[in-house]
Amino acid sequence: MKTYSAKAADIDKKWILIDAEGLIVGRLASLVAMRLRGKHKPSFTPHMDDGDNVVVINADKVIFTGRKLDQKKYYWHTGFPGGIKERTARKLIEGRFPERVVEKAVERMLPRGPLGRQQLKNLRVYAGAEHPHAAQQPEALDVAALSKKNVRVI
Repeated sequence: MKTYSAKAADIDKKWILIDAEGLIVGRLASLVAMRLRGKHKPSFTPHMDDGDNVVVINADKVIFTGRKLDQKKYYWHTGFPGGIKERTARKLIEGRFPERVVEKAVERMLPRGPLGRQQLKNLRVYAGAEHPHAAQQPEALDVAALSKKNVRVI
């Protein structure tokens, strides 16, 4: 029996729509990362980009568990000496670009390198309920119905 290795012509990319309202960030990000890599497909090939295109809406309504909203910090460096900056998850969610919380969570679950960067380009995250990808006819994926742990009821 030979090992199957997908070719570029064999890859079939779908469009997936996920509504992130009320979902827990880490569980959502791990599911999205799996879809972007293509690990949910029987034709998964580690060195090929055979994952789906994922559209996440309502990213501003995601939920952190525990005290992560105030304790989780996101760091960046300005490039100048002593230029390390930090921002809490609450400031990011309440700030100008709340979709960056989901983007960063997914980015950190993908492999680092050229293939991971290519797969990350297949992710589109929007803070509101509208998205410009209706022409692609994305299939809705109900993440809340997959497991009761994916949703936090307040």
